[in-house]
Amino acid sequence: MKVIKQGYYVGERPLFGERGLTVEDSVFTDGESPLKECRDIKLFGCTFKWKYPLWYGESISAENCVWLETARAGVWYTDNVSAVDCRIEAPKNFRRCAGVRLKNVSMPNAAETLWSCRDVTMENVTAAGDYLAMNCEGMKVEGLVLNGNYPFDGAKNVEIHNSKLISKDAFWNSENVAVYDSFISGEYLGWNAKNLTFVNCTVESLQGLCYIDNLVMKNCKLINTTLAFEYSTVEADISGGIDSVLNPSGGKITADSIGELTIEKDRVDPSKTVIVCRGRRLEAC
Repeated sequence: MKVIKQGYYVGERPLFGERGLTVEDSVFTDGESPLKECRDIKLFGCTFKWKYPLWYGESISAENCVWLETARAGVWYTDNVSAVDCRIEAPKNFRRCAGVRLKNVSMPNAAETLWSCRDVTMENVTAAGDYLAMNCEGMKVEGLVLNGNYPFDGAKNVEIHNSKLISKDAFWNSENVAVYDSFISGEYLGWNAKNLTFVNCTVESLQGLCYIDNLVMKNCKLINTTLAFEYSTVEADISGGIDSVLNPSGGKITADSIGELTIEKDRVDPSKTVIVCRGRRLEAC
């Protein structure tokens, strides 16, 4: 395998179409698409300063690398790509990629990142920015810390563990998403989702968990959560109280207490929902 050390590249496509290449401690600046159409590339300690560095590639690994803010749209249409111990300051990274592995990665400007990707693994990733992971499919996430709105919109087959999401409108239009041992805070959580599951999670949400087909919550806490479950079919076992519940479509809701329960007979069928406050059973009405 050819090895390049301490390279400095200016201009467009300096390493276009390379195969079987290791690049160490090198800088790519002032030129688009430096590694376009490349295969079997290993990057160590490299810095990307300009747009579109890794497009239409395959089998690309980056370790201890940096994408500066100007290296926008960094990895598109590339399969089997990994980033470990990297900092990605540029937005709109990872689009329409398959086989993405991110470990110990910080993304302080992750707006519109990870769109329409397949087979994605994220471990100990921090990100700030709106619309993370839109329309992704097949994701396994561990230890994600996110501050940004509208994440996982339209995502399918997603599993999330031990994460913290400060995010309005998370999981909209999603399908087959399961979240474990995590904290989620934000308005309008999960609207229009199908098969959305939370296990051992703490949720804070204004008018969250509505318009969901098959919502499951096991041993979860709903803190400062109001107008929950509107037009959702739900099986929820809540530890503690719920501030208010509005017009669930069906299922069973169990909690220590419900501050305000509103079931409007002209909007939903009360007989389809059972409400249980610990120690006594209430019919929704």
